[in-house]
Amino acid sequence: MGSEPVEMGKHAEDSSGVQNHSQGSLQTPPNACCFCWCCCCSCSCLTVRSAKEEKMKTISEEQEDADINQTPQLSLEEVQSWAESFERLIKSAHGLTHFRQFLKSEFSEENLNFWLLCEDLKKETNKPTVEQTVKQIYEDYVSVLSPKEVSLDSRVREVINRNMQEPSSCTFDEAQQQIFMLMQRDSYPRFMSSSMYTDLRQNLERPDES
Repeated sequence: MGSEPVEMGKHAEDSSGVQNHSQGSLQTPPNACCFCWCCCCSCSCLTVRSAKEEKMKTISEEQEDADINQTPQLSLEEVQSWAESFERLIKSAHGLTHFRQFLKSEFSEENLNFWLLCEDLKKETNKPTVEQTVKQIYEDYVSVLSPKEVSLDSRVREVINRNMQEPSSCTFDEAQQQIFMLMQRDSYPRFMSSSMYTDLRQNLERPDES
């Protein structure tokens, strides 16, 4: 009985704190919580960011499908050309799709998504769109709160933080290059030696046996 007032007081204090937090969040600019101090797993910003990321990923995949529909049927020569360099692989619409499937199996698809979004950002010239896209990419792939955060060293993160003061189509240039090198050094060799690539090549070498 003696502890009941204390518990009630604590409950009232917690309720007041939640209410104040809610009131404060109403005054927060949209998408600003990637810079907030809230690291709890129930923070609504994670849900919002996840939904936006899924939308961006869907658009990217739909573009890949559209590119494939407009390209000739996959040939053995094209598949073999992927072994020449990482650049040949990701410049191929079919290669990009198969590489994405491989990254999904390794739970590292965010690296390719980030790189592709940075490529699209470089082509954008509308300043408001550039600023919004930069902010979205930061929230989805650079923020430590994001479940899809890509692996960047501290130096590159400092460069990004400086660039965020004046967002531009070049904000993530160094980060994009670092992720490119990561995929080229780690993911690409594994893909080329994977059963996914080997089976694909063998099926094209023996089309009549399928």
